[in-house]
Amino acid sequence: MSGRRRLLVARDAVAGGPALDTAVSRELLLEVAGGRRAETLRLWRPADALAFSVADRNRPGFARAVECARAAAFEPFLRLAGGHAAVYAREIVAFAWALPALEARQAIGARFDEVAGLVVRALRALGVDARVGPVPGEYCPGSHSVNARGRVKLMGVGQRVVRGGAHVGGIVVAGQGARLRAVLGPVYEALELPFDPETVGGVEDERPGIGQGAVEAALLAELARDRELVPANLDAELVARAARSAPLFEAKLAPAADQPRAVRHS
Repeated sequence: MSGRRRLLVARDAVAGGPALDTAVSRELLLEVAGGRRAETLRLWRPADALAFSVADRNRPGFARAVECARAAAFEPFLRLAGGHAAVYAREIVAFAWALPALEARQAIGARFDEVAGLVVRALRALGVDARVGPVPGEYCPGSHSVNARGRVKLMGVGQRVVRGGAHVGGIVVAGQGARLRAVLGPVYEALELPFDPETVGGVEDERPGIGQGAVEAALLAELARDRELVPANLDAELVARAARSAPLFEAKLAPAADQPRAVRHS
């Protein structure tokens, strides 16, 4: 994954809820994998929502976890990648990166390495002591989490592969972590999963005064080092297709329709 390449960057806000947001990411992946769209990164600021995985939905406490999310005014939905519950909120910068890949499963680790390294470099440019690796007790644990000081999680990342392409998506907590800790605690308790709320951090906790705009700019600056960034928009046809598949990503108790296989990392 070296050399300068062209990358479409879409920063559109999608009205319609987090299930539609996820469906938009899926449509981008399918278009890129099918050769109908160039490599595309979507970067956006989500509304309050709680992302569950299919594995979460199969746990006995899932219904209660959904109730906890709704009680906190966080809309539950199903995430595109694997892992466990993660929070989306106004404190977050979310990203969804769709890449063409003829042998998508052969470069899973390389894509995780690239994204985690990129986020670390961007956050270090903002003065954060950012490192790659999990923090014991973190939500949605994964080997490619990005943390601050080895103490608090700042970024989680997941990946999904299909024939011809891969989607790498995740969240960076740009604001403060306190509100997110309060939401995730009851959800993880309901799911009966280990979680230490003190491991939830945010860039603004580490460097007061740095918000989403600075985090977004730092991420784009890192991408621009070896890529040509081309502004792009989500066309109406893509969003309309996503709207038709959005119910697949609603947090229902019934089994979901078959999805492209997820790779669990966050």
